[in-house]
Amino acid sequence: MQSRIFKNILFVLLIVLSYAGFADEVATTSTEVATVAAEATTVVATPELSAGDTAWMLTSTALVLFMTIPGLSLFYAGMVRSKNVLSVLMQCFAITSLVTVLWVVYVYSLAFSNGGAELQPWIGGLDFLFLEGLKVDSMHGSIPESVFMTFQMTFAIITPALIVGAFAERMKFSALLIFMTLWVSLVYAPICHWVWGGGWLADMGVLDFAGGTVVHINAGIAGFVACLMIGKRKGFPQTAMPPHSLMLTVVGASMLWVGWFGFNAGSQLAADGVAGMAMTVTQIATAMAALAWMFSEWITHGKPSVLGIASGAVAGLVAITPASGTAGPMGALVIGAAAGVSCFIAATKIKRIFGYDDSLDVFGVHAVGGIIGAILTGVFAAESLGGVGLAKDTIAEQVYVQIIGVGVTIVFTAIMSFIILKVIDLIIGIRVDEEQESQGLDMSLHDERGYIL
Repeated sequence: MQSRIFKNILFVLLIVLSYAGFADEVATTSTEVATVAAEATTVVATPELSAGDTAWMLTSTALVLFMTIPGLSLFYAGMVRSKNVLSVLMQCFAITSLVTVLWVVYVYSLAFSNGGAELQPWIGGLDFLFLEGLKVDSMHGSIPESVFMTFQMTFAIITPALIVGAFAERMKFSALLIFMTLWVSLVYAPICHWVWGGGWLADMGVLDFAGGTVVHINAGIAGFVACLMIGKRKGFPQTAMPPHSLMLTVVGASMLWVGWFGFNAGSQLAADGVAGMAMTVTQIATAMAALAWMFSEWITHGKPSVLGIASGAVAGLVAITPASGTAGPMGALVIGAAAGVSCFIAATKIKRIFGYDDSLDVFGVHAVGGIIGAILTGVFAAESLGGVGLAKDTIAEQVYVQIIGVGVTIVFTAIMSFIILKVIDLIIGIRVDEEQESQGLDMSLHDERGYIL
């Protein structure tokens, strides 16, 4: 009897031990499965480089840089008098070099790093000083972070370069360098962060795909403040100051048109359907605006001008920029038409009525075109009008938010630009003297001539 009981107990123990071993195997297997799953999750979560996206963004970056040198440089150079042609080219070239260095040292960090719980809505931190942590394998989504950083650098380059047109032919080169250094640091970096760096305007739902507020309204208002503070060119408006080479201007405008595809379609940061539509609406709006300006001028002045159609194209490029990632083709037609007519009125009639000397119509084209585009973005992003969808519930709400973004940009840029220029003027002065202006900035500031005939 005892022997049978002993055998039964032994049998139960064997079963328990066998089950325990099996459980250990199951546990081990489960642990291995969990480990594999975690590794798989880690692999999925880790950004993978897309060769297609990277190739497109390398191209877009080159296109946007091409917009400043040589595109904008030639566009502006052709519109000034021959004695100042080199000064404009020099200013654009110097700004390209200056902003590149500033961007690498600290401006990229202020614009795109995380400012922490308290500062993030307003400005980035210092994590990316001197591009700290940027390596060959650093990623931003599906592209290398080095490509993203350089792409955004080209935006920071062209924005202050746009301002040059407002005070062309009369600003000290030394004052310009100081102004651009402070302006990019204190004006461009914060607004860029508010809209694209995770700041408060982005959280509010402001739509700005490629730079209506960050680039064009920002530059246009700064240029307007600068032209008022520096004053009119000697002889303006009594003395005729026609463009010395419309050929250069048209070549520059054509380069801007082509380069703008990188500006707008590149802002998707990917080679996909949104980038394709951004390219499409950019072409449509630009063509519509060029025609709208041309016919407005034809009706008003009796003849269409080459300068007019080129300026209209730029106005269309400006206006579609904030809407390029959200509007559809029909929205692009309306935005282009509105920009062409409105910018024509601003650059001719309004400028003449108020008498300010915005040399190359930076306010009339970039500020006015940017405002129109930014506000209409809130309309034509709606799916019912062919767009991809609003950030807010209704068109009215989205337009309200867009107006806040426009208003904040105008006020902040105007105040800060005024303060910066005022301080520089008190220290070294911002305008060349009368003799230098009469001689021309090419010779008086750079001791060179654009043309030796």
